[in-house]
Amino acid sequence: MEKVFRSVEKLIVYAKENLYLSEKDADYARNGIYRILGIADFEALKGLSVDRNAGKGISSPDELLKELVASCVEAGLIEEYQAEFIADEVMGEITLKPSEVEKRFYEIFERDGSAAATEWLYDQSVKSDYVKKSKLDKNPRFDAENGLVITINKAKPEFRDPKKAVSGNSVKGGYPKCSICHENEGFAGRNKRTLRTVDVELDGKKWFWQFSPYGYFYQHGIVVNYEHTPMFVEKATFTRLLDFVDTFPHYFIGSNAALERIGGSVLAHDHYQGGGEILPMHKAKAYCVMRSKDYPDAIVEVVDWAGTVVRVVSDNRVAIEEISNKIKEKWVNFTAPELGIIPKDEKGVHNAVSPTVVKTGRGYEMSIILRSNITSDRYPDGIFHAHPEFHIIKKESIGLIEAQGLFILPGRLEKELARLEDAIVNNQPIPDDMTDYSMIFDEIKAIAANDISKENVHEAVKKELASVCSRILDNTAVFKDKKLTVKFMNDLGFTLDK
Repeated sequence: MEKVFRSVEKLIVYAKENLYLSEKDADYARNGIYRILGIADFEALKGLSVDRNAGKGISSPDELLKELVASCVEAGLIEEYQAEFIADEVMGEITLKPSEVEKRFYEIFERDGSAAATEWLYDQSVKSDYVKKSKLDKNPRFDAENGLVITINKAKPEFRDPKKAVSGNSVKGGYPKCSICHENEGFAGRNKRTLRTVDVELDGKKWFWQFSPYGYFYQHGIVVNYEHTPMFVEKATFTRLLDFVDTFPHYFIGSNAALERIGGSVLAHDHYQGGGEILPMHKAKAYCVMRSKDYPDAIVEVVDWAGTVVRVVSDNRVAIEEISNKIKEKWVNFTAPELGIIPKDEKGVHNAVSPTVVKTGRGYEMSIILRSNITSDRYPDGIFHAHPEFHIIKKESIGLIEAQGLFILPGRLEKELARLEDAIVNNQPIPDDMTDYSMIFDEIKAIAANDISKENVHEAVKKELASVCSRILDNTAVFKDKKLTVKFMNDLGFTLDK
């Protein structure tokens, strides 16, 4: 038991240094941890000298929590399978209450600005072990030559079936209604004891911001409607997105299309994704610039991007909202059977948009990604989805983040691609159990044909992944020719800028 008590003391010191635990509350927090661990007999503490400086200078709880749960297992207080749950419970005991977090957040906001406030909140989310930064830092990531960003996500399971992804984020029984409802704040049933949110006003209504525990990029988070209401892109969506970047101009924010296969895994609750990294699509140049006499202070750019994207640019919010809504309304009703585009049939609605906005020196830049989730006999997973030859690399839905050029690939690829590398470096054929990779294997060999050193083949694998992801984005494009996007905008009264 001595190891347990020493581990608890280290966490108390850690919380004082990193989580604003006051000396006044230290005994209370310590006793709360003892309660969680089921410790009621303190005879073992008699004569024990505890180093009150143990744990000083530590900025992450990872090793302290490992030490604590290991000592608890050794002492017979918990089983190994309970480790994650116990760690979450213990950290919840020493993390500031939600009201205190929000109070400090807005004090920093008013004094130092929104960027300083979100930086503080993110830091607290890491130090409380809600954001699993140590795991995220282990995810392979690279910037590709073609402008895409490729990551391999080892922290979360792969959901090749979108229905399973949705199921994984739902909660049966009614409380909380889903995985992002505000009632999750502090909810032990989903290991959310350290989740902390801050309120944000969008279009006159109360929403809340929280960081993702397994974020795909720097300060990745979501802003969520307090009401459990389904996702739906309407004119007010553009208003809310603009309100958000007015409050947090250092972030981007966007909405997934509210349809299966092209949207996120939580479609039952309205929310938007954003954070502190500008994604590749926002950096893409314009294929052409268009104007309309009805909106003299705005331009629309057909974006030079693999997917089908138009970007509305103006410092006039009203113009941004009106143009964006016109584009959305036209697209959700757009029909072109010869291109495989059917907005609605007996299976439901198929056309939707994913809007995403940043603030720059040019004003607001609202990018509207045109999406379709329609299927066919040839493409049962979606005509405008990753095609079957690429499913070994990516079969999951291509949502808002990937449509903007940051690809999240499944963790299994790290080992599987390493096996392909080894086969090529050793001049061996593809392993018998990896024939699904035949096309990928051949393409990597072709890229590395002149130099099959380990280093060069590894670079060839990166180039192949970037190429596959670019081709997947091509698959998602509803207009394969940019001239068709120009015509789409012509019909809305926009003409090429002379």
